Amino acid sequence: MDATAAAAILAAGAATGIGGLFLLVVPRPSGVVLSALLGFTGGVMLAATAFSLLVPALELGSLAEVLAGFGVGAILFAGLDAVVPHVHARFGERGHPRAAERQRAWLLLSALTLHNVPEGLAVGVAFAAGGTDLGLPLAIAIGIQNIPEGFAAATPLVAAGARSLVAVGFAAATGAVEPPAAFAAFGAFELASGLLPAGLAFAAGAMLYVVVDELIPESHAHGQERVATLALMAGFGVMLGLDNAF
Repeated sequence: MDATAAAAILAAGAATGIGGLFLLVVPRPSGVVLSALLGFTGGVMLAATAFSLLVPALELGSLAEVLAGFGVGAILFAGLDAVVPHVHARFGERGHPRAAERQRAWLLLSALTLHNVPEGLAVGVAFAAGGTDLGLPLAIAIGIQNIPEGFAAATPLVAAGARSLVAVGFAAATGAVEPPAAFAAFGAFELASGLLPAGLAFAAGAMLYVVVDELIPESHAHGQERVATLALMAGFGVMLGLDNAF
């Protein structure tokens, strides 16, 4: 791995903490802002799933390989979603109706950490499969969407009574899992290059599961569905532009 790839991976992971810093300026954003941020994030991830992961996977391997990897990625993260104790940002899921504030904070941290793992895997596999041509635009896109994601993710902690600096620390911690996941994926698929098509599809399946299970419902949870949808379209367009610019 060259220095450009390593720097891009580290910067993408750090962007979540940078986004959390905006809480020091706007500690209690409106539902419109949160809906727009989450919708934008979902749009970037949807486009990245299609253009930066599935399209290259189909170019490198067979449809069967891609479908197998995609299915395994989705099923694995569905399983993790079912067995790892966590709660989403809206704190309203069945099974966690009135959790104590401290417990909510830890459950939210688990959810956000789980959310960021497939992003790191995707960036690492992309660099292994296509070098900077494929990996750099995806890393930039993940970094861009991690900024609003970090801000939106840390906000419920402030609403639950946490201090702003503590919430920023939580946001940074969730993003910190991305670089190790990316480096591990890069190393694994460098050693087993024949599995790259399935690896790209695996990351795509995991990311798509996160978007559908978490980001889109979260973006609609504040009663601003139209704002969230328009923001999702904007995020999709930004990623489409980045993918073609590189």
